[in-house]
Amino acid sequence: MASGFFAILDDISALMDDVASSAKIATQKTSGILGDDLAVNAEKSTGFVSSRELPVLWAITKGSFINKLIIVPVALLLNAFFPIAIKVILVLGGFFLAFEGVEKILHYFFHSANHNQQENNAEKTHDKEAEKAKIKSAITTDFILSVEIVIIALSTVLDKSLSIQIATTAVVAILATIGVYGIVAIIVRLDDFGFLIVKNSGTNKTMKAIGLLFIHALPIIIKILTVLGTIALLLVSGGIFEHNLSFLHHFLPHLPSLVLELLLGITGGLLTVGLVFLSQKMISSVKKNKFQ
Repeated sequence: MASGFFAILDDISALMDDVASSAKIATQKTSGILGDDLAVNAEKSTGFVSSRELPVLWAITKGSFINKLIIVPVALLLNAFFPIAIKVILVLGGFFLAFEGVEKILHYFFHSANHNQQENNAEKTHDKEAEKAKIKSAITTDFILSVEIVIIALSTVLDKSLSIQIATTAVVAILATIGVYGIVAIIVRLDDFGFLIVKNSGTNKTMKAIGLLFIHALPIIIKILTVLGTIALLLVSGGIFEHNLSFLHHFLPHLPSLVLELLLGITGGLLTVGLVFLSQKMISSVKKNKFQ
């Protein structure tokens, strides 16, 4: 009986080793999306009075957990009974990520400074409706990103047993949520930490300088994360297109993979932005003709 017990422990240990190894690979594959998730939520959680930043982040975190509780079992069921849907969802998600990346670039270059100032002023009104709208927007974006995270994680263990698939996707989903929102919580409180250091620095110029550094670092960190997140979106989407669309497998084989993925991501994003723009024009035209 003891030997049977130790055999079970050995099986559990082997399973945990497999899950740890698979989760490590899956996390590496999803790192680009996690980077964008981090940038998006750091931006969404700032712009409020200090006392509301953590409650807003906690509301988004709960929404993220709910998103993943829905997505993980649905993805596993689709993989078991309708596996082609996984690839379709992956490619569609790739177009969404590419669209989001290219849209951010176009928004940066073509929106006026006045428009951006109006947006910043709107963010700092701190009213309940603005807060609810920001939380809803962040949870919606998190849902799309979570779909991609879970499916990419699942795609790395398709050749494994069902138990490893379930455990790996669950571990990655939990780590993604805790990791992203834990880091965001630290980032959004940097300025408060800086104010605390300055307040207690007294005549110590070094401590005061460190406190001021933390205060001024927050907007710079968010901008850096936004840039890195945008690049990551394009690279992730380009990688999805390259690996899941057969006619792209041998496209421009002499290009370095990073350059090819970036090129495919930008191309996919431009196509999607163009389609969205044309669709909006057509809908606007139909509505205009309808009311004339």
